[in-house]
Amino acid sequence: MARERPPLRLVPESRPAPAGPGGARTLGAVELVPGRVRAAVLTMSGRVLAREEAAYEVSAGRREIDAALARAAGVFAGHEPTGIGVAAAGLVDPGAGLIIEVNDVPALRGYPVTERLRALTGRPVRVEHRARLQVLGDRWFGAGRGRRTFASVSTGEVLGVGILYDGEVLAPHGGRSGAHMTVAASGNRCSCGGRGCWKSVATTRWLRERAREAGLGSGLTLGALVTSRDPVARAVVEEYAANLALGLVNVQQLFAPGLFVLHGEAREGGERFRTLIEERLRADGASVAAEEPTVLVSAAAVDDVALLGGAGLVLSQG
Repeated sequence: MARERPPLRLVPESRPAPAGPGGARTLGAVELVPGRVRAAVLTMSGRVLAREEAAYEVSAGRREIDAALARAAGVFAGHEPTGIGVAAAGLVDPGAGLIIEVNDVPALRGYPVTERLRALTGRPVRVEHRARLQVLGDRWFGAGRGRRTFASVSTGEVLGVGILYDGEVLAPHGGRSGAHMTVAASGNRCSCGGRGCWKSVATTRWLRERAREAGLGSGLTLGALVTSRDPVARAVVEEYAANLALGLVNVQQLFAPGLFVLHGEAREGGERFRTLIEERLRADGASVAAEEPTVLVSAAAVDDVALLGGAGLVLSQG
């Protein structure tokens, strides 16, 4: 069982740390999700200095995942980051440095990610749940700056929500993303084995399958569907937005974060997609005593919020 750990809190930039080339202190961050590993070297203020990405098949074995991790970790060569923070999908054990389980990638069950990265880089490594770190990335470096309560949402192949409430991250260490909250009494079978999970109706996989069922073809992206003049495509987009809002309505009803910052695929949907989600939230998740829900979509050309959260993990516990 993972041991209890104190809430994540950033340490001021003046904290002593090893110096990299030229005397500048740097931070390392890794994002490990189904099919992809991203790694970056960042300044102490969150600016990305270098990045690398590697892909692997979700059906891959440990050897292929190790190889992808090594390719991405090549970005740290020539740098001496204070440490490396890993934002991982699935369930993790931060104390043991393990990824406990990722439903979509069987080979990641029990994966010793911190041990692997320490061997590759020689640097201290910590791991935490991606949604938990994403909200920290937004709090310290993104749209959540200056707020004590808000929600940060991943959309696309990876679905999840991190919640900051009165300055504290609302998730157990090794946390949960909300992807498997039940939004329907019955429904599509989820990768976890259950039915009616939010993930089963609000990810890229669902969108592609729904577009194909509607006769729109295969492999279509949200961006292509949003810009289409076909009324069937517009209906699919509206259904997708409503499905995403289902989970967020539950979050608003329970915690009233007010602000929802969307990352990932939602950026392709533009203003129309953002408005659809916000309208649904305001209609179904409003409360007289709560802040009216507002939806913002990350405008960054490259969405680094999970990497920024990994950098924040190093700062908070370095």
